[in-house]
Amino acid sequence: MAGKMLKIGFVGGGKMAQALAKGFISAGLSKGENMIASNHPADVASQQAFRDLGAESITENISVVKKSEVVIIGVKPQIIPVALGELQKASGLDTNKLFLSIAMGVTINQLEQFLPSPARVVRVMPNTPALVRNGASVFVAGEKASKSDIEITKQLLQSVGTCEQVTENYLDPITALSGSGPAYVYIMIEALADGGVKMGLPRDMAYRLASQTVLGAGTMVRDTKTHPGILKDEVTSPAGSTATGLHFLEKHGFRSAVIGAIEAATLRCREISQPEKK
Repeated sequence: MAGKMLKIGFVGGGKMAQALAKGFISAGLSKGENMIASNHPADVASQQAFRDLGAESITENISVVKKSEVVIIGVKPQIIPVALGELQKASGLDTNKLFLSIAMGVTINQLEQFLPSPARVVRVMPNTPALVRNGASVFVAGEKASKSDIEITKQLLQSVGTCEQVTENYLDPITALSGSGPAYVYIMIEALADGGVKMGLPRDMAYRLASQTVLGAGTMVRDTKTHPGILKDEVTSPAGSTATGLHFLEKHGFRSAVIGAIEAATLRCREISQPEKK
C-alpha cells in the first residue's frame, strides 16, 4: 500500500468517522478528494465536516460503496439493518470491498448477514484520540478477510495510534475501556482543573496542568512498562499531600466507581448485541 492513496468511504459520517478521516489524511494514507461519506440529510454539521476535508458528502450509502475500496461502517448500531440492507437490495453492486465496521455491539456474524455475500469484514473498535493520531484501536477479522485486508487494517489504524488484533469476545469490554474511556478521562481532567480553580488557580492554567498531567502519567505507564501501582507509590511520600489525596479518593469510592463504569458500559454493549444470542 506504500505510496497509494486509498479510496475510503464512510457509511455514516459522525464524530468517530470524522476523527478517522482526519487521521488518515494527516498520516498521508489518503486525501480528502479520495474520500466520500454518506450522512443523514438533516446532519448538516457532519456533511460540512467532510466537505471541509475536501471529501464528497452525499446521502446515498450505495454510492459510497461504489466509489470506495475500503468502506467504514460508522452508523449507529440500530441503523445497521437499514443501512446495510440497502446494499443487499442493490442490483449489480460490486461488493468486493473491505468493510471495516466501527458500530458498537454489532458482531461479525451479524454484519456478514446484513451485507451482500461474500463480504470481507473486519470489526474495529477505535477511539476519538485517533483525531490527533493517539488513538487506541483493536480489530477482529472475519473469516473471509484476507491477509492483505488485515495488513491494510493494521496500516490504517497504526497511522492514527496503536493497534492490536484481538478475538471478538474481548470487544465489549474493550469498547467500555478504550472506546468510552476518553470520556471518563475528560471528566477526570475537568475535575482536576475544577479542584485547582477551587484552590485559587486560574482556569486556563488549571486545564493546561491537568491535561498535561494525565498525558504524562499515561505516557509513563506505557513507555516505562512499570506497574501503575509502583509509579503511584513513587509519587506518594509518607504523611504527604499525595497520600492524603489518595485517602480521600479511596473513602469516596473513586477506584470502585471507575471499575463499575467499565462493567456497566460492557453490559450495555452486550445488551446491544443480545438479539443475536436469543
